[in-house]
Amino acid sequence: MTGPGSAAGVAAEGRARARTLVVVPAWNEEASIGGVLAKLADHCPDADVLVVDDGSADATADQARTHGVPVLRLPFNLGVGGAMRAGYRYAARRGYQVVVQVDADGQHDVAYLPGLVAALDHADVVIGARFAGTGEYRAGRGPRRWAMALLAVTLSRLTGTRLTDVTSGFRAAGPRAVALFADHYPAEYLGDTVESLVIAARSGCVVRQVPVAMRPRTGGRASQSTPKAAAYLLRAVVALGMALLRRADPRPRSTTAAATLAPPVPNALVRPVPKAVVPPGPDTLVPPGPKAVVPSGPDAVVPSGRDALVRPGRDALGPPGPEAGPPVDAVSPAKVARVPRAAVPDDRQPVS
Repeated sequence: MTGPGSAAGVAAEGRARARTLVVVPAWNEEASIGGVLAKLADHCPDADVLVVDDGSADATADQARTHGVPVLRLPFNLGVGGAMRAGYRYAARRGYQVVVQVDADGQHDVAYLPGLVAALDHADVVIGARFAGTGEYRAGRGPRRWAMALLAVTLSRLTGTRLTDVTSGFRAAGPRAVALFADHYPAEYLGDTVESLVIAARSGCVVRQVPVAMRPRTGGRASQSTPKAAAYLLRAVVALGMALLRRADPRPRSTTAAATLAPPVPNALVRPVPKAVVPPGPDTLVPPGPKAVVPSGPDAVVPSGRDALVRPGRDALGPPGPEAGPPVDAVSPAKVARVPRAAVPDDRQPVS
């Protein structure tokens, strides 16, 4: 049993609160956020709380500050996913190991929060499920209910465990999931609930659920009307299919960014080696001079001196001509064969 006041919940409080951050995403919730923060102070006095003001136009941030809670204000409305992404990054940068999402409308009963944290002993993500035998919350009728059932079946197969409420925002994330969600957390509506589970499962995280009861909204109004919520659920089914088709990339973005920002090393594979100077000799095929030209044809002008390819002699190839100069010795194949291969090393060698 993991409900409020259960043995598992009480045992988890002492070891989990000090390393737990409760993130409360809020958009125009001045009428209800005060009560939520008061209940958090009663049930989890040792847990840290962060309110993410998602571009509210009312006094949501002021209400949070009156309760002594820090507020992270976003310049405009990003939705629950964008607010939670900011919350996860805040948690990761400050070393929190557990993040619990609690909505600001009062529907999430924070008395179940210790039970969610206790379940992280055997999981990376724990969902507070509304349709798991506790409470009287109903999923509605028609397309909304069908879409939620399809999402639950699909994600149950993906995660390898039975999930009944994959759109619940009342959830807890352990150290592995916190590090993952700080870099990879979808910002679209319902992507923060549905697609985040796809990301977690494909990254090897263990997903579980515990039954919870939900309360009616204590103030304000829902960010989505019932028809819009039904339409978004249908879109979530399509988005789920697209998420399943995408290739998984479980690596933290910070790791890949570090590799990307590293300056390239020129000639990383090979490095130039100074060209060898071949000493002159009777068997030398390559002249020591930098301006050697290979003459061809009977009328070629043969250079003399250090740049000559052949030396004068009596065994010159070809008939003598007026411009041929003195006869020269031909370099025989046998003499070429006697040149050591190491005498002319490759000028590009792999870096050891």
